[in-house]
Amino acid sequence: MKRFYTSVATVAVAGGFGITLDDKALKTPAKGPLVLPAEALARAIADEWDAQTDKIRPGSMRLMQLASTALDRVAHHHRAVVDEAAGYAASDLLCYRAEAPESLVAREVQLWQPLLDWAMVRLDAPLTVTSGIVHVEQPAASLKALKAVLLEMDALTLTAVADLTAACGSLVLALAVWDGRIDADAAAAATLIDETVQNERWGEDEEARDRRERLIRDIRAAGRFLTLLKG
Repeated sequence: MKRFYTSVATVAVAGGFGITLDDKALKTPAKGPLVLPAEALARAIADEWDAQTDKIRPGSMRLMQLASTALDRVAHHHRAVVDEAAGYAASDLLCYRAEAPESLVAREVQLWQPLLDWAMVRLDAPLTVTSGIVHVEQPAASLKALKAVLLEMDALTLTAVADLTAACGSLVLALAVWDGRIDADAAAAATLIDETVQNERWGEDEEARDRRERLIRDIRAAGRFLTLLKG
C-alpha cells in the first residue's frame, strides 16, 4: 500500500489517546477505535506511521501490530490467550538445563536460576528444574499462581506478555520483563544462551543469524511496548 497521508499526530480522546493521519482518526485493522491508555505508547505508534516512506510496510510497525492484536483479538478472547500463555509454564525453558558442555551448563545456571528464584519469591511460584529434555511435572500451585498473574492483566499488557512468552519459550522470562526484573535484551540473552554458546564454538551461518536477529527484534518490541504502557 502506498503512503496515503502527509501528517501524523497524537490526540487526546475519550478513554486515552488516539492517532490521526491527516486529521482522520486511525482505526485498527478490524475498523475499531484505536484508543491507548498511555500517551507515550500512542506517540511511539504515531512515530511508526510517520517513519513510513512511499510505501507502508506493516511488518516494520511492531508496536502497531501489538496494539491492534490487543484491541481486535485479545480483548475479546482474554481467557483463551491467558490459557495459551500459561501453558508455557508447564514446560518453561528455564527449567530444562543442558547436560553438556560444562560452559553451557554454567551459563544457564548463571542466567536462569536467579529468575526462577525471583519467580519463587515474587510470584509464589517455585518450579522444578531438570537436566535434559524429559518432561518434568510442575507444582500445580505454582502453575495456578502464574496463571493468576495473567488473568489480572488488561488486554494490551497481556498481548505483549503473551508475545514475549512465545518468543522466549518461557512465561517466567516474560513476567520478569513485565515486572521490571530484567529488560528485553536480558530476556533475549537468556532465551538464546544455547545458540550463543554453540556459535562461540562452531560459528554461525547466515540463516541462523537472520532468525536470531528477528527474534531479538520481536522481544525488544514487546518489551518496549510494556515500558511505554507504563508511561
